[in-house]
Amino acid sequence: MAAPTHPRSGLDTALTPLRFLERAVEVHPDKTAVIDGARRATYREFGDHVVALADALRRSGVDRGDSVAYLASNSMEMLAAHFAVPLAGGVLVAVNTRLAAEEIRYICDHSRSVLLIGEGELLEGCTDVEFATVREVIETPEVDGGYRGAGVRYDELLARGSSDAAIAWTVDDEDAVIAINYTSGTTGRPKGVMYTHRGAYLSALGAVITHDYSIDTRYLWSLPMFHCNGWCKTWALTGVSATHVCLRAVRGEEMWHLIDSETITHMSGAPTVLTTLATAPEAHPLDRPMSIATAGAPPSPTVIAAIRHLGITLVHVYGLTETYGPYSVCEPDPSWSGLSEADISVRMARQGVGELTAERMRVVRPDVDDQGRLCDVAADGVEMGEIVMCGNMVMKGYFEDAQRTSEVFVGGWFHSGDLGVMHPDGYVQLLDRAKDVVVSGGENISTVEVEQAVVSHPAVLEVAVIGVPDEKWGERPKALVVLKDGMAADAAEIIAHVKTRIASYKAPRDVDFVADLPKTSTGKIRKNELRDVEWGAGRVRIQG
Repeated sequence: MAAPTHPRSGLDTALTPLRFLERAVEVHPDKTAVIDGARRATYREFGDHVVALADALRRSGVDRGDSVAYLASNSMEMLAAHFAVPLAGGVLVAVNTRLAAEEIRYICDHSRSVLLIGEGELLEGCTDVEFATVREVIETPEVDGGYRGAGVRYDELLARGSSDAAIAWTVDDEDAVIAINYTSGTTGRPKGVMYTHRGAYLSALGAVITHDYSIDTRYLWSLPMFHCNGWCKTWALTGVSATHVCLRAVRGEEMWHLIDSETITHMSGAPTVLTTLATAPEAHPLDRPMSIATAGAPPSPTVIAAIRHLGITLVHVYGLTETYGPYSVCEPDPSWSGLSEADISVRMARQGVGELTAERMRVVRPDVDDQGRLCDVAADGVEMGEIVMCGNMVMKGYFEDAQRTSEVFVGGWFHSGDLGVMHPDGYVQLLDRAKDVVVSGGENISTVEVEQAVVSHPAVLEVAVIGVPDEKWGERPKALVVLKDGMAADAAEIIAHVKTRIASYKAPRDVDFVADLPKTSTGKIRKNELRDVEWGAGRVRIQG
């Protein structure tokens, strides 16, 4: 790997997480950086891979500011993309691997991606897709090194570049976009959330501090790297020269095999991952420290107890795609030590306080004061308001969508759409999601999107989609359907129809047929009434 051509100087050096890999290569070149199946790479080898890829991307026509889409599971190639694409001057667009072909096309077209790089199995579903801007499709290797013939081979792409290319690990503008992450979209189409080099840098540092990552950290990638760039841990772990252990599919047997054989110290995931881990036949108590960061839905007391029984520490964090993933952490307070286990569990279920590199969270009332300022709710743990955030760990905005950007930044704070309370100790607790998003296994599912797919069935007159409790996934979508007069359909038919329109995991598993739906005087469906039937009055639906 060649030395940088432009040495940094002065006091105004632009912040970028690219520096993290440069440092790891300089300081710990022989430390194991990545383990992906049988493949292992030191930081020197991984750095060479990244430089060669960045050079290859440039030689393949990636210009400054161009987007490059990746459709890949957790792998050495996906990790390399987080450094190589911005090193080439491009913008990384990591695509959810569970999306349907039409959804993938929309994201590639909307982001104006010039290349689509991904795994053969995933790319095969896009063979009939006509992209507007993608000039070349490139296939990454399988875990065994093989290819399916779904595009230009990844090794052929790498051969276009050189690990000796003189590429500076610097950026001119720390506010430049490093990545665009697409939300599930609560109003139909997903929104492209813009991350900056500065924001990614500070979010990564926050993760290092919150989770105590170090050179001794051996991190199991159970969290998808495509999700908020792996909560920015792709950059954070590299910054401390930790070892990345790739996991391409979340299965209990494989997780436990890697936990034991690779001496895993940290991992992350939604509560469903915790369930899979705790209920696997291979589960056993550990005789060494291990920590898991969880978010996306509330882990049940049963799962929490099971994880604690295994000797694993659980760290509860909270955030959104718009906040680079985790923004806050339920940081234990020393005063809790005298509380009962039940009381501690109640406090640990809260979303807590902003991470060190974040600002404080606020819970505000719907209306502003005479000066246009936001007004906080009483810090009594009772008055409910909207959770708002600001600072470096909040997105730059929505890509090509100034209107929706302005809508969520009223009063100079990002409005999460999540409803919660502020406790007297300054800890925030989330109570519900104002936008009706269903959080299933850590995946956000837009009820509007599902409703549009259901109502496209010729027999459907009206539909309401809500989240209902699920022991494994936290919650799952359920459809309540009103059929047109004289028309007939069964649940299986509706579900099958939906799966032809959107990704299968978004489809409801339950369909109830009803005579009518409760509505307000203005014709809006009262989803709160429907949810109360499923969840029970007073039961908290979402806490993470």
